[in-house]
Amino acid sequence: MTAPMPVPDARTIYSSRRDDGVGDDLAWPVLSEHVMGLLRTAGATLHPRPGELLWDAGDPYDLNLVLTGGVLLVDRRDDRVVFVVEAGDFVGELGMLMGQRAFLPGIAMPGTTLLRVPVGELRRLVEISGEFSDVLLTALDARRRLLTRLGEGGLVLAGDDDRDLHQLRDFAERNQIPYRTVLRTDAEAWAELAQTCDLPEAGAAVVTGQRRVLAAPTTRDLATALGIDLWSVADGSQCDLLVVGAGPAGLAAAVYGASEGLDVVVVEDVAIGGQAGSSSRIENYLGFPRGVSGAELARSAMLQAVKFGTRLASPRAVTALKRDADGRFRVTLDDELDVLAAAVVVAGGVRYRRLALPGLADLEGRGVYYAASQLEAPLVAGRNAVVVGGANSAGQAALFLARQASHVHVLIRRDDPSATMSNYLLQRLAHHERITVHPRCELTSVHGTDRLTGLVWRDHADDRDVHLDAAAVFLLIGAEPCTTALPGAGVELDDKGFVVTHDGYATSQPGLFAVGDVRAGSVKRVASAVGEGSVVISAVHAYLAGLEP
Repeated sequence: MTAPMPVPDARTIYSSRRDDGVGDDLAWPVLSEHVMGLLRTAGATLHPRPGELLWDAGDPYDLNLVLTGGVLLVDRRDDRVVFVVEAGDFVGELGMLMGQRAFLPGIAMPGTTLLRVPVGELRRLVEISGEFSDVLLTALDARRRLLTRLGEGGLVLAGDDDRDLHQLRDFAERNQIPYRTVLRTDAEAWAELAQTCDLPEAGAAVVTGQRRVLAAPTTRDLATALGIDLWSVADGSQCDLLVVGAGPAGLAAAVYGASEGLDVVVVEDVAIGGQAGSSSRIENYLGFPRGVSGAELARSAMLQAVKFGTRLASPRAVTALKRDADGRFRVTLDDELDVLAAAVVVAGGVRYRRLALPGLADLEGRGVYYAASQLEAPLVAGRNAVVVGGANSAGQAALFLARQASHVHVLIRRDDPSATMSNYLLQRLAHHERITVHPRCELTSVHGTDRLTGLVWRDHADDRDVHLDAAAVFLLIGAEPCTTALPGAGVELDDKGFVVTHDGYATSQPGLFAVGDVRAGSVKRVASAVGEGSVVISAVHAYLAGLEP
């Protein structure tokens, strides 16, 4: 611990106990005697001095149960007290259990006594006690959602309303990272932020809770600054099972593998949830009669995987995969880090195709998008939106956007999308007053300089060009398998690049399996992907048993 520092006297924004409109019984549970007893056996009592810095932003930290006094969580950019954690509550949120660094510094109030429990001990308690597991994981998840909703995590994404800033915001949204956005067009907010740090004159910037400014950052830079890019995975790490891709299939494989005692590492190059994580609403997934968003499903699955000890490397891409002489797989990531695995499950899924239209790439993130989420929806409020595609993802996007858009036009190349879209979505689209489906149509051009202003599509049914002023176009057309690292691994692919599998989802390479959308002949549905990811673990166990001496 460091020397005492003055306790900030800025106004308190939120308290764990005060009724301030953000109270959440799930986030701040009353701990039972059983749970308290478990924590006492695993922790050590501390008596910090008033104003003592317990941990700084960017530091790893443990669970701190406040016995007396309190802990202030402070935004260092303006020395603003964000939360006061009072006696009876503990400091910690979801990232703590994942090995991430603290978003906000913690400062001891006068008269504070803490019970500090190391993260390793927390994992042990989660494993041996169902009650403790339920209380802890529910609270950590609720706090991450609270921080995300309030935008209180010490992180600011700043810049212009362009592709670069959109990419950073999309990454933060899909990874449930709390942040605030400050645009240059908001002169007052920009000037206020500039008083706390040196902002670049142009381009996007990230301002961390340590007042560190990253100019023109990549998503990898952002992840590294927050300490979420590698969760307990180092060069030469070994594991029983490495899963490529954290979509529904990959997360299912991680949950079932880790829950059955396997040491599992998941590598994901974009965001937790994969392509399905960007779905606004999935209504045909078993057990969710009112539907579930892809982001919600992904977050719940991630929490389950972490609960059972899964390690995650993200955003990281697999660039090479080969079998060593001892039979293990050497998986090389895009930063040349190697992970050694006894078995590999490829669940990389697919990515939407790009259209080769002039000017399209220049407008990506500025009116041209490949997903329809809460981030893009406000951009089409009261204006036209166009969705290109005829699969379920396109139908879900159209219905979601129609909540705010004046009208949504869905362009499909087929005469009838019934072969590629679920009937319930077709019926919703056909009877929605602000949605029109245009069969036998294809996008031919886009217009705009700083942002998309309009587009043209060819109506082959009526043999005419249709011009439309539009705020955004969403391209959800077809898909290409994410298999760039597999050709050198001796894995058989079909003529479209999908992985050919046999019994038990085994590929042509022993010990390497493929599940979900990346697999040739798979049913492109979330439920199917989850099923395959769950079932493949039986084949993995059988393979690993055959390797044992």
